[in-house]
Amino acid sequence: QVQLVESGGGLVQAGGSLRLSCVASGVAFSDYDMGWYRQAPGKEREGVACISRRGYNTHTAASVEDRFTISRDNAKNTVFLHMDNLNAEDTATYYCAADGGPVTAQAMCVQKSGDYWGQGTQVTVSS
Repeated sequence: QVQLVESGGGLVQAGGSLRLSCVASGVAFSDYDMGWYRQAPGKEREGVACISRRGYNTHTAASVEDRFTISRDNAKNTVFLHMDNLNAEDTATYYCAADGGPVTAQAMCVQKSGDYWGQGTQVTVSS
């Protein structure tokens, strides 16, 4: 059974930082591109950052590329999203996803694709 479990969300003041983690089980982790997505109430799901299977290629949305960094540790089956200088517009539920298809990191984010999805972790930024 495939599971993606996110953690690290919470309430943070504007200007603060958080690091989200997503641990995968039941899959050969290094065979999957991984991505972080977010969805705020009343808004469409947005591809935030995606990373290729070995971590050599990443794509980060223009809206966060100077503040968010995606990374992965294949030995620990974990993908991370480090978020700095958070603002109220970053408030959303953040999801991780795994895509085993022939996609690039950029395509995964733009197409919002994923074979498996986590349940999400809430990030709330207070101004």
